[in-house]
Amino acid sequence: MEHYLDNAATTKVCPEAAEAALKAMTELYGNPSSTHTKGREAKKLLDASRKAVSSALGCMPGELVFTSCGSESDNWAILNGAELMKRRGKHIISSAVEHDAVRKSLDLLEASGYEVTRLTPDEKGAISVSSVLNALRDDTILVSLMMVNNETGAVTDIHAISQALKKAGSQALFHTDAVQAFMKVPFKAKNLGADLISISGHKIHAPKGIGALYIRNGLRLKPFISGGSQEDGRRAGTEAMPQIAAFAKACEIASAGMDDNIAHMKTLKQHALDGLRAEIPELIALETDAPHILSISMPGWRSEVLMNLLETKEIYVSKSSACKKGGRSHVLEAIGMKSDAIDGALRIGLSRYSTEEDISALITGLLEARNTLAHR
Repeated sequence: MEHYLDNAATTKVCPEAAEAALKAMTELYGNPSSTHTKGREAKKLLDASRKAVSSALGCMPGELVFTSCGSESDNWAILNGAELMKRRGKHIISSAVEHDAVRKSLDLLEASGYEVTRLTPDEKGAISVSSVLNALRDDTILVSLMMVNNETGAVTDIHAISQALKKAGSQALFHTDAVQAFMKVPFKAKNLGADLISISGHKIHAPKGIGALYIRNGLRLKPFISGGSQEDGRRAGTEAMPQIAAFAKACEIASAGMDDNIAHMKTLKQHALDGLRAEIPELIALETDAPHILSISMPGWRSEVLMNLLETKEIYVSKSSACKKGGRSHVLEAIGMKSDAIDGALRIGLSRYSTEEDISALITGLLEARNTLAHR
């Protein structure tokens, strides 16, 4: 029996989203920019889908632009946000624990003359309001901070930071990578206070290849992809209607059941914590607020070996962000975790489809792996 516990990397597509994608591919397959009947059908679907996703995010439909993924949204917000504000300064605030889509965008900006302050997180991976204010300068033009850390599950209080920036009279644009937060941690764009918000479909049971960027009304961000006039002239390229329709359906379902889903994942996360600590006393676990991410470590054993032993029992976890492909976790280094603990770190990712049986299998599997390795 399969026990998939890598939902922070990606989630399986829910049946309703798959059906929506299929319908868009086989029935409502017109180009939304075409003016004939099939085009108008597709445009109606596009408008309805935008309304559904924007409703889940808590913004106006006109503030939401569909992208190919969360990484594109991050790149667009950071690179073009900095370009928009460069006449006011070249200082940017971010953190040492951001996703590579943010980190590497900042690297590009540094190489072209911008100055980036990367804040040190707390011991779980969150960024404090005070650290942001201490780094704030008159020439700070952009702040980019992840809402939920994708490796530890630490939650940064984006609303509080936004309020602090406003109170300080900062001119800076505020971007948050909310890919791991969307539909997992309650928030609404209209009162969050961020100017730019990145989200992604494949983290909430929609297909891969679809994301969105919230752009606050009135903010004129230069297009990241040039060409046609799609997305109200903000992102060229024919809209990926199957993915967009599926994203909308996944948002509708996740939004309707969000409270129950969060409670379910929190219960399973606590069950995993309690069971693992009881069976493996030396285990290290980071207790963070996100309901779906649990970072653990078994110092002395290598993550890859543990993962391989679990995989033989059809238990699937990861050692850090799936995007890193073998590199040591910069997040765990930044929070001060010891080298042997980093080398034995595993990330458990939950979803609404996760079960108690999955958690029991994980506990048993890790205990057996530990005992097997101890006798080698």
